[in-house]
Amino acid sequence: MFLSGKRALITGSTSGIGLAIARALKAEGAEVILNGFGDEGVIADVCGELDARHIPADLTSVAGVEELMAAAGPVDVLVNNAGMQHVAPVEEFPAEKWEMIIALNLSAAFHTARLAVPHMKTAGWGRIINTASAHSLAASPFKSAYVSAKHGIAGLTKTLALELAPFNITANCISPGYVWTPLVENQIPDTMKARGMTREQVMNDILLAKQPTKKFVQVEEVGAMAVFLCRDEAQNINGANWSVDGGWTAE
Repeated sequence: MFLSGKRALITGSTSGIGLAIARALKAEGAEVILNGFGDEGVIADVCGELDARHIPADLTSVAGVEELMAAAGPVDVLVNNAGMQHVAPVEEFPAEKWEMIIALNLSAAFHTARLAVPHMKTAGWGRIINTASAHSLAASPFKSAYVSAKHGIAGLTKTLALELAPFNITANCISPGYVWTPLVENQIPDTMKARGMTREQVMNDILLAKQPTKKFVQVEEVGAMAVFLCRDEAQNINGANWSVDGGWTAE
């Protein structure tokens, strides 16, 4: 288990992609720290399964990120996965939703990285993995905040890679297409409203229409990619944006 002795913090890891990444890193020996909200009983069960700590900090504020990082302690693998979505035409997009999405999906990743990097530099090893999205490479209507944040994550990742390369620290992002998670499921009603479609039409004509495979990406596939990026064999993969989207962004 090549991550034995390493501590991994995964934000937004009480369900979905984040939990799959946590499980994959734990399987390779990492000490796992979970972050996020949800049913307390479910989270307790997951912590028991992974022998993990759970820190439910609110990452939409700088103070919340600082609270998380102080409680976590030195981190060797940082996975910025926490995110949220809102779907609406730009002229109807609530200003408070814009601010919240940018704070959680983009600013939180900057703040966790700035606080994690000093230990990584001292240790002479580190991995920063940001969950981006196919929307870091392509846009869709009615997702102005999410697309902006994910494009920002791709740029932040490149900058971190350039700064940290001399210290044996890599920064990469994984850009899944549509993964069947609560984040995707919960945006279906908003998309139905915005486009005047049925649930089935949104599923088939909007979501899976983007992916030539006509399949949702599985969370375990993203977890496996995160593990690979932590391996020594990936030490020269730096600043990259890995598409896991069934061919969506190949068009």
